[in-house]
Amino acid sequence: MKALLQFFASLRLTVVLLSLSMVLIFFGTLAQVETGIWKTQKDYFESALAVWAYPEAWIAYDKLYWLRIPMPGGYLLGGMLLVNLIAAHVTRFTLSAKKAGIFLIHIGLILLLISELLTDVLSEESQMPVDEGSSSNYSQEYRNNELVLIDRADPDFDTVHSIPIALLKPGKTVLVPDSPLTIRTISYYPNAQIGRAKEGSAPVDSPANQGVSVKMNVVVTPAAVTYAENEINTATAYVEVLGPEGSLGIWLVSNVIDDRFPPQMVTLGEQSWEIVLRLKRHYYPFAVELLDFSHEKYPGTEIPFNYSSEVMVRHNDTTKNQKALIYMNHPLRYEGLTFYQASFANDDRTSIFQVVRNPGWILPYVSVLLMGVGMLVQFGMHFFKFLKKRATT
Repeated sequence: MKALLQFFASLRLTVVLLSLSMVLIFFGTLAQVETGIWKTQKDYFESALAVWAYPEAWIAYDKLYWLRIPMPGGYLLGGMLLVNLIAAHVTRFTLSAKKAGIFLIHIGLILLLISELLTDVLSEESQMPVDEGSSSNYSQEYRNNELVLIDRADPDFDTVHSIPIALLKPGKTVLVPDSPLTIRTISYYPNAQIGRAKEGSAPVDSPANQGVSVKMNVVVTPAAVTYAENEINTATAYVEVLGPEGSLGIWLVSNVIDDRFPPQMVTLGEQSWEIVLRLKRHYYPFAVELLDFSHEKYPGTEIPFNYSSEVMVRHNDTTKNQKALIYMNHPLRYEGLTFYQASFANDDRTSIFQVVRNPGWILPYVSVLLMGVGMLVQFGMHFFKFLKKRATT
């Protein structure tokens, strides 16, 4: 046990882990050119093991296509560094006034590693587009989808039954909570082209017998998943809705079949539900109203100099209403959420906010503060010791 503890506390292990971290960053940077930031982050820095593949766009790919380089991922390296740091404290560190600065620095590093893990596991990011003069009470994720059945029977509110997209596996069934319905997935495509069949493509034979696919002769052509930052995958599925006495029909659903199309309705007796596959939404007990959007450009160019949004947050509890100005590097923090000015659209009539929920957002600030204080204490003690020694010579 003692030998194992000494191994994990070894300075050599620290050097090896830091060296492997540099290797991971290097190959992750190379991969980013091919797959974009989001996929690189998932594959390299939010995984236990990463594998770098020789890029297809590089020279001699026909000869080196087989080249694969495995390496520890960010989770494994971060976890090992955390264990290494804690083990070093247990085996070698004795708390004393002379080492108070080092203690604070190490505690700050431990908190920084923990905060990164909490951010990866607990944080949620979504976007909220709001037109000038309008408001919105929800944000949506652009890389995650959900299948929903919406009951609009009540005039005061809609009842929404949500099914995560991960449950839409071909051949599998999912019970719709608080309803007599069951969903069976016929087929699912992470990305596809929706429309009429194109020459040279291989559209899927439509099994649909209800909804848009039948009325508008819509076909599905599977497409490769895209990871580009400015593109959204067209998630598409054929789903069968089952009632207590059997099938109610098969529908084509997709996140591009929206309000521009007639609603797709599932009917069972006197009840009816609208069936929609859409970007995953997060609803809030408040609405963000865009009062005014300002977009300043550098003179004589179309390059943005500054853009800002004056908003009014109207909460169900009116005592929590708040007016704010959101602009670059100046977000709004409200109800555990952070609203950043991310972009704009629609000829400067629409502002797009990045909405972030991160329960551990304060930890990086605390860790940096602790490390800063620790360095001041440690270097301060050495500095005053030097001055004292100099005064006696």
